[in-house]
Amino acid sequence: MKRSEINNAVQVASLCFEKNGWVLPPQPKWDVTDFGLGDFTSSGLLLINLCEEEEYCEKLMFALKNQETPLHYHKKKKEDIICRQGILALHFWNIVDGKMNTEHAFMLKKNGRYEEVQPSEKIILQAGERVTIPPGIWHKFYPESEECIIGEVSTANDDLNDNFFDNPKIGRYAAIVEDEPAIVKLLSDKN
Repeated sequence: MKRSEINNAVQVASLCFEKNGWVLPPQPKWDVTDFGLGDFTSSGLLLINLCEEEEYCEKLMFALKNQETPLHYHKKKKEDIICRQGILALHFWNIVDGKMNTEHAFMLKKNGRYEEVQPSEKIILQAGERVTIPPGIWHKFYPESEECIIGEVSTANDDLNDNFFDNPKIGRYAAIVEDEPAIVKLLSDKN
């Protein structure tokens, strides 16, 4: 991923945050990724770690229409994904006998109430709505609106060791080609 793409993503997200009244904390911890797939416009996400505590964390995320966060699950992390602005589509599959369940409905909590979900069924979140994802649930998501601000509140976060993707080519952090100076420091930046 080129640094110029990262800088552009930060600028676009910052304008959206400002337009929608989101004020970032001092020295936010930025993360911009194409998941190592080389196409940020179709597989990409901008994240900001707002809070990192031993027991819990909070993130603010931003994506553009049809920019997908690829199919993955967490073995340890329980998370709430909250649509803060825009329209967010999510798809879910649970695990049965160690394999992805593609046949049987399961229960998932949306807006604090359990609902029956069919594997791969599209769940739509409007601004203010949330879904609770327990460990072991495969999920992917993408905005259906032109832009989307997404919140995440979760148990302690370990991005390096607790993200399991179905595509073996996916990496959590993007390799960066330095084609211009950085406007923000990323979590993955060495200096």
